[in-house]
Amino acid sequence: IIHPEVHTGLKVLISLHFDGIVLVTQSHDTLPTELECLKEPLQDYSSVDSGLGDEVVVLKVPGLPGNRLVFASTGPVNRDYDDVRRFSDAALNGIKRALKAGMQRPLLVCPPHRDYNNSTLVAALGALQALYMPLEVREGNIKPSEHKVCVLGLWAAQKAEGQKLVKLADALESGRLACRDIGGSDPERMAAPRVADYVQELFRDSPVQVEVVSDLKVLEKEYPCLAAVNRCANSVPRHQARVIKLQYCGEGPIQKTLMLVGKGITYDTGGADIKAGGFMAGMHRDKCGAAAVAGFFQILAKLRPAHLKVIGSMAMVRNSVGADCYVADELMVSRAGRRVRVGNTDAEGRMVMVDLLCEMKEKAVRETSPQLFTIATLTGHAIRAMGPNYSIIMDNGPAHRSENAAQWQKAGEVLGDVFEVSSIRREDYEFHKGKSEYEDILQCNNLPSSATPRGHQTPAAFLIMASGLDKHGVDSDAPLPYSHIDIAGSSGPFPGVPTGAPILAMATNYILPDGL
Repeated sequence: IIHPEVHTGLKVLISLHFDGIVLVTQSHDTLPTELECLKEPLQDYSSVDSGLGDEVVVLKVPGLPGNRLVFASTGPVNRDYDDVRRFSDAALNGIKRALKAGMQRPLLVCPPHRDYNNSTLVAALGALQALYMPLEVREGNIKPSEHKVCVLGLWAAQKAEGQKLVKLADALESGRLACRDIGGSDPERMAAPRVADYVQELFRDSPVQVEVVSDLKVLEKEYPCLAAVNRCANSVPRHQARVIKLQYCGEGPIQKTLMLVGKGITYDTGGADIKAGGFMAGMHRDKCGAAAVAGFFQILAKLRPAHLKVIGSMAMVRNSVGADCYVADELMVSRAGRRVRVGNTDAEGRMVMVDLLCEMKEKAVRETSPQLFTIATLTGHAIRAMGPNYSIIMDNGPAHRSENAAQWQKAGEVLGDVFEVSSIRREDYEFHKGKSEYEDILQCNNLPSSATPRGHQTPAAFLIMASGLDKHGVDSDAPLPYSHIDIAGSSGPFPGVPTGAPILAMATNYILPDGL
């Protein structure tokens, strides 16, 4: 909960019953004039402990709310490798220390930094990340007092600035909360039918329209590759697949249309190519791509941007193993009419998205300035290539010509939802060409992506080829910009809480370019 009152100075804070201050800044020497009252106790502390800038500390300061001050230094922020995440990391650690100290009404104070215009908002989002309570825990609690805190106060130098800060932090966090709820909850709580229920309730009485496709015959006809993955799970009613369609249409003439497809594998056993050796644990998080789609729509519902239309599809399927599961060597025809040979059932993510991407392609010709995207925790290779904290974006030809990936990367730097850019090359298309006259396209090889050269790039080529988007490249009469986003590395640690990536970057790029 973010307190709606934001005040200038600190004199009125005791009357609001805050029970401590969490200060996030580089150094006490850089505090602005209006926070001068916090400088002296930090100077005194630094005279006896040179580790003030390296560790989160708690000081007793009579006269402050709760007589407590938590200082969480960002450390240096001006080196080649520093970015705005220094502020969110410090705020997260500071709030965790405040919780350990017993604070229930902390006030977060992060004065703006001259080199990072959005440092205060980023710190607020870091604090809110620490205060997230998993859905299953919330549903098991019946007392409001069992939330981590009662109130989170946010300090700003000016009232108008504070009101803007609260509005943005509330909207962005509400999207991340929905993303974490869907992406992080266990395979039963967020089995496909229950995801549909959650999304329908989330967008009740909102500008977001929701349609749920559950009929097996419709799934088999419209989304044959998805239906193949669903074949085994379909025998268990509570695990049956759902395609959740979302639409938002802002006021005024539409200037841009975003078309999003999210991978929502509610649990990935690997299918017939089962994940052995302990690698199955954590596979309930394979739905974070679809969760990101829902989270982005929640931000749209909160901020209601004009002139923007967004169409989304969440492919909610369980990749189960059993007598009726799909197997390697099977041939199936995608919605685009391409004959696909299954190479590995553990590459189900690209299968469940490809027909939805084809459907978006078909719709795109009727939309204004369309841009197509797939979002997925798709490959272990993404983590091997870029590490555990970075999303990867790859453009097709038309998207590359408009420098789309570079724009996403720049947007990601604003709030610390960071991206690396990869390219789809000719080798990736060659990799997926059919190896015999039976098939047009090979789904994948039989090695893990992490052991496959260009293991995170080739799936993007498969999605383009199997959906028919290869007919809409730069050489066509109807080019369509398309980008694939792999969030396997950025979606969050397991065990742990999902991050909500990449919706902050999406919001910055398409909703808030003039609002930050």
